Amino acid sequence: MNSAKQLPFEFERRPSLSGDDFFVAPCNQEAVAWLDKWPDWPSPFVIIYGPPGCGKSHLSHVFMAKSGALALTSAGINDAGLPSILASSKNLVADDGDTGFGEEALFHIYNDLALRDGYMLITAERAPKDWPVKLADLVSRLKASPAVEIGLPDDDLIKSVIVKLFSDRQIRVETGVIDYVVKRMERSLDAARRFVDAADKTALAEKKGITLPIARHVLKELGAEE
Repeated sequence: MNSAKQLPFEFERRPSLSGDDFFVAPCNQEAVAWLDKWPDWPSPFVIIYGPPGCGKSHLSHVFMAKSGALALTSAGINDAGLPSILASSKNLVADDGDTGFGEEALFHIYNDLALRDGYMLITAERAPKDWPVKLADLVSRLKASPAVEIGLPDDDLIKSVIVKLFSDRQIRVETGVIDYVVKRMERSLDAARRFVDAADKTALAEKKGITLPIARHVLKELGAEE
């Protein structure tokens, strides 16, 4: 059986800057649709929010690959200075926008991008209405910015990601083993990657394939519930 036939469901894949594939699924398709609309965004900011492990960072990489956007961090602002950063790129990506940036910085970034027809994709865990923002001018700009929620991946998406990750390592795993794992693991794409990495290392150490006993052992080591 080849890896294509192993995939339980076929999701569209989008390449990201990191080289990983991002799977388009019901939980993230609205967010992906906004990336497809770029640069025809109605606001300098588009905000994508959702719980840890839902794929926000991977979508950021997809947008960076698409737009050539520069990754912005609070540390980078402190080191290089905001004027220097804004002069280097008119497209930006900011992860943890609800906790990692000062209000004045976000306000100035918004205004600068608006003048230059630039854009910034912001990811966050919370919707903008729940951010502890006190600067009234920034509040109004956030309210005017599209905000899209990503939910946690469903079983079908996690199965496809696990199969793809094993396939990338040229490892074939029985469907029954993957079904067992998905029912017991944390509901996140990051957890899927951690499982595949740990299972591969364990199988290599024991010189075995990815069997159900190895899967059980790895899940236990990762703290999954039975």
